[in-house]
Amino acid sequence: MVKALVKELHLQKDFLNGEVINTVYIGGGTPSLLKFEELHSLLDAVRNLHQLNSTAEITLEANPDDLTDDTLTKVKQVGINRLSIGIQTFHNDLLKFMNRAHDSATALQAIQSARKAGFDNISIDLIYAIPGQDDVRWKEDIQQALEVNPEHLSCYSLTIEEKTVFGKWSAIGKLKTVEDDVAAYLLEVLMGTLSAAGYEHYEISNFAKPGFYSRHNSSYWKQQKYLGIGPSAHSYNGSIRQFNIANNHLYLKSIQKNEIPAEKEVLTIENKINEYILTTLRTQWGTDLTKLKQEFNVDLLQQNSAYIQQLIERDQAILANGVLILTRKGKLLADKLASDLFVEKK
Repeated sequence: MVKALVKELHLQKDFLNGEVINTVYIGGGTPSLLKFEELHSLLDAVRNLHQLNSTAEITLEANPDDLTDDTLTKVKQVGINRLSIGIQTFHNDLLKFMNRAHDSATALQAIQSARKAGFDNISIDLIYAIPGQDDVRWKEDIQQALEVNPEHLSCYSLTIEEKTVFGKWSAIGKLKTVEDDVAAYLLEVLMGTLSAAGYEHYEISNFAKPGFYSRHNSSYWKQQKYLGIGPSAHSYNGSIRQFNIANNHLYLKSIQKNEIPAEKEVLTIENKINEYILTTLRTQWGTDLTKLKQEFNVDLLQQNSAYIQQLIERDQAILANGVLILTRKGKLLADKLASDLFVEKK
């Protein structure tokens, strides 16, 4: 697989037209299982094929149980300067319920070891709305996270996918999912607690200390170009969106034939407008209605004046200098509010 990824990097080297690379994110699956030599070969290929910014943010997604002292030292040596650690929760029974390999002690040790190895930019993932997790246990998770003092937190509501084990359990009544209003309350608890602790809520699921926003994720929300490598990877060059095949076997087979196993979608004006609304409304920077008018000749304020006024009156959004920004109350319904503003194909 690693050899195929390197080969795809060669096949896709012109996708971004020689633009400087400012972020690299090694994620999806369990990349912390990669050997030092494999990580090295991937990053060497990126450096050889692209102009990598000397101050680039290079993130490795990792499970706590993979982050031994030796692994962390080697990961640092290869050029990784940011870790995203999938902790999910500090409660052992909930970790076992989600079939995680680590326990709370391992998670805490991983963060301590990462600090010892010299990492000063650490993000941790937490999950809320887990069946069996009440507000007390969620508050305990948040407090424990604050005690280990990460620079960044990504916090997601548990999603039950139809074809997963949880999805099948839910369908037969074996698993009782958390109600939407309960999940919304847990998000409110999260927003209030992290804000009081000095973290900036710069995107619905993401919180950071000043200066530690994820530069990689922010590039998505700001519609910047990116190249994705590997099964299921997505790429975007400003006009075309590309989706790699998800099946590992078929992916490897295509790469062996020097073929990029991807579908391409040429984005319509409506696609671009709606993606802009969806991604920007989730952020603290909001949706620039003036920019939409200038770039796409769409006057969203005029077309949706009554609805936008409703959002303001309900304290779900504010309108400042032509930018629509969700309030804390509006963030609880971000995707719904964004879809209500979508434009339809003419």
